[in-house]
Amino acid sequence: MIVYLDMKYLFTLVLLCCMIFVKAQAPSLEEMLKNGSESFQKIIQNRDIHRVQIRFTRIDRNSKNQPSFKHFAFHNNASEYFYPASTVKFPIALLAIEKINELNIPGLTIYSTMVTDSAANGQDDVYQHPQASDGRPSIAHYIKQILLVSDNDAYNRLYEFLGQEYIHRKLKEKGFKSSVIRHRLSISLSDEANRATNGIRFFDEEGKLIYQQAPQFSKVQFPEPTIEMGKGYMKGGRLVQEPFSFTQKNKLSIEDLHKMMVRVIFPTAFPEKIRFKLSHSDLKFLYQWMSAYPSESQFPEYPASEYWNTYVKFLLYGSDQKAKTIPSLRIFNKVGNAYGFLTDVAYFADFQSGTEFFLSATIYTNSNEIFNDNKYEYNQVGFPFLKELGLLIFGAEKLRSKKKRPNLSNFEINYQANR
Repeated sequence: MIVYLDMKYLFTLVLLCCMIFVKAQAPSLEEMLKNGSESFQKIIQNRDIHRVQIRFTRIDRNSKNQPSFKHFAFHNNASEYFYPASTVKFPIALLAIEKINELNIPGLTIYSTMVTDSAANGQDDVYQHPQASDGRPSIAHYIKQILLVSDNDAYNRLYEFLGQEYIHRKLKEKGFKSSVIRHRLSISLSDEANRATNGIRFFDEEGKLIYQQAPQFSKVQFPEPTIEMGKGYMKGGRLVQEPFSFTQKNKLSIEDLHKMMVRVIFPTAFPEKIRFKLSHSDLKFLYQWMSAYPSESQFPEYPASEYWNTYVKFLLYGSDQKAKTIPSLRIFNKVGNAYGFLTDVAYFADFQSGTEFFLSATIYTNSNEIFNDNKYEYNQVGFPFLKELGLLIFGAEKLRSKKKRPNLSNFEINYQANR
């Protein structure tokens, strides 16, 4: 009887030790967040004021290098609106490639010359692209600009190629039913003007017309729950003392953005019907420009004074122009910032340590509650928070023991090619 009790207690003790060991090796998201600085903790504690939302996905591989995922969420509130800003460019880039693949027209690729015609007031026409290596506008070049430096004009060209109806239908088919992309960026147009999209023509290298798309007018009926924020906004140099409306603006949840990133990095882990229709070469193209630095582009050649290497790498690097990149690490991501919101959606791959994970986060920095006054606390609050968040998760995941070291060769890129 005494031996039985001793063995029972011994077994319990061993079990507790194992639980403690596992916990130490694989902390939860909230446990990792508790290791942040005092200023970081203050933001976490005031999550509602800052509208902080975080998604983290831990990845483990089996003997065949197949991934399994464990998802974590902090402040999981899909109904809480945040302005997605330039993160909408990510699904637009994916859908532009998908549409080309679906058209399946001989000779038509993402590298074909894309001429944009103007068909209505407020529209631009584009016949040449001086920043391209051959001076020709193309879907590939627009996507490169979107992923490297978050170019707004490049996004607008792809938005016009897709049109609202195609975008809306495709997002619903893939399960992103609450996501709405309904307007161009950086130019102020009415709802009707954003429904109207340009005629598009594609040509081959010899100047032969391959495909022509007529101007479109969308009849999509978007859900329009009233979304108003703040105490006022600037308009024409004057303060309008009433809440700012986001009702007719783009909407993407952090959860949907995070899922999109996971599906692009590991497409075969998901049913074919909800994947983006991308070939192996499409994925390699995307991986290169999702993870490249501006200095690794030759066409266009971006000046380091304006576009430093960590220019669009908010998680881990913040806004630090002098930050030294980690040579073994690449971050495949898309960021957005506008109206006081900062967002980053990312996959981390460290080839030296074999560390990989997904991390997405958004934060709101507008303490005076006035929009369009350019008095947002990006540098004081937002960027430092995202930088520390990236450091916390990256540090913890590097220390975590894994049964199988991942083979990350699929994400190793020759950045000197196809520049």
